[in-house]
Amino acid sequence: MQQQDNVVKGGTVLFSYTPLNQSKKTMKITKQEIERVAALARLELNQEEIARLIPQLDHILSYVTKLEKLKTDGVPVTTHTQSHTNAFRDDLVQESLPREKALSNTANENGESFVVPKVVG
Repeated sequence: MQQQDNVVKGGTVLFSYTPLNQSKKTMKITKQEIERVAALARLELNQEEIARLIPQLDHILSYVTKLEKLKTDGVPVTTHTQSHTNAFRDDLVQESLPREKALSNTANENGESFVVPKVVG
């Protein structure tokens, strides 16, 4: 019987997975890659969390490898699992809100437009 690993948070098992046999394959994700992605996402991970993530993410990536081997010639592209239609109304030309009325709801305006703090260089 294969060993099951659990992902636990606050004493609750979030999910279980069967680790892949590490002797049959090479690691698909490195500690450095996890640290880089964590930094980009502004996540603070300690070494124990990173060590737990390596086999978990490697397991997920192994499924991507399996999917890459599937022959998908002739399979139509699927963007949604359900058919959705545009729920927006037709774009109709109509009278807009008068400038004075729109500007009356702001704390800072110059008579023509809203005045906001500069946020980019």
